[in-house]
Amino acid sequence: MRFSQTQLAGLLCPLLAALALALPTVRDAQAEYRGCRFQKPQAFLIRKNFMLGKVLDGRKANQAIRYRVERYGRIEGAPYEQLNQKTAYSQAKAIHFMGLPLLVHAKIAPALACIEHRLKKQCTKGNERYQARAVGGFRTENSYRGAEVSNHLFGIAIDIDPDRNPCCGCVAPWPEHKACQGDAQSIFERTELPRCWIDTFEKYGFYWLGRDPQLRDTMHFEFLGNPDRIVPE
Repeated sequence: MRFSQTQLAGLLCPLLAALALALPTVRDAQAEYRGCRFQKPQAFLIRKNFMLGKVLDGRKANQAIRYRVERYGRIEGAPYEQLNQKTAYSQAKAIHFMGLPLLVHAKIAPALACIEHRLKKQCTKGNERYQARAVGGFRTENSYRGAEVSNHLFGIAIDIDPDRNPCCGCVAPWPEHKACQGDAQSIFERTELPRCWIDTFEKYGFYWLGRDPQLRDTMHFEFLGNPDRIVPE
């Protein structure tokens, strides 16, 4: 059976319209810029405060997990599933950050818009400029071993250029990265990310995991602020 162009258009248009509605909307983070409050990461959510060396403080770790489940959604198989009917992943939002596609929790999308806005305005000098090539956000599998729950599962973490910004304290082969070799006066020598970028993320409630004394994960930022205080009312 053959169809005319008019008949094909009549069949395809409703199908394409349905697909467009089903797919997540992809927007530039910059387009969603509305202004944000400065805020610091909440101390009880910072990994080094419940992971003491290689020993996990269960009470403090559970406090952090409970907070994230209540604010962002449950993770299947993780503690406190009963506290939230929605999964974290069901609240994923597709955006563009610095021109790159990124999937994150909808609650932190405004913070990333503010970060992008500030990066483009403030980090413009020669040694402050940086062109990101790859970013990653939401994951469906836990990258931590043991009882820890990655913030990637909640959609509140972002990795920037792992090949240029290694996790020197992670499992092999990460410690073999050239940036992890030899002596360094500070962790900032282990990453290509400019200090201006790191400082900008931290102004809006993100914690740079490069500061973690065990992991030294220089690619990784995670939102540990209060999601209800990102955008001024």
